[in-house]
Amino acid sequence: MSYEPPTPPADLATEVVNVLNESSPEQLLDVATYAEALAEHKVREARLEESPDQEEVEERPDELPDDVPAKATITIKDINDNRYYYWQWRDGEQVKSKYKSPVNPDE
Repeated sequence: MSYEPPTPPADLATEVVNVLNESSPEQLLDVATYAEALAEHKVREARLEESPDQEEVEERPDELPDDVPAKATITIKDINDNRYYYWQWRDGEQVKSKYKSPVNPDE
């Protein structure tokens, strides 16, 4: 580990860099956790926006529960230091989720 502070990404706003540089280690860890969760949420939202409409889906996967639409995608959620698969889909303005199974750590 280097004794020099890390170099911020060039495209990160100066105001953000300044706030981060003034933050405590605990605050930085909270920001990192939040930023990772927010990034996953935005990626998931973008993926759901790109999902085909249910009418365009030709075949329903066998493992898909009856109450989950065919346009659903699988996402991973971290809950209490455990990882789980969830079916996720957009219903109007809402994003709905349904539990699928735990993530196998051996995969």
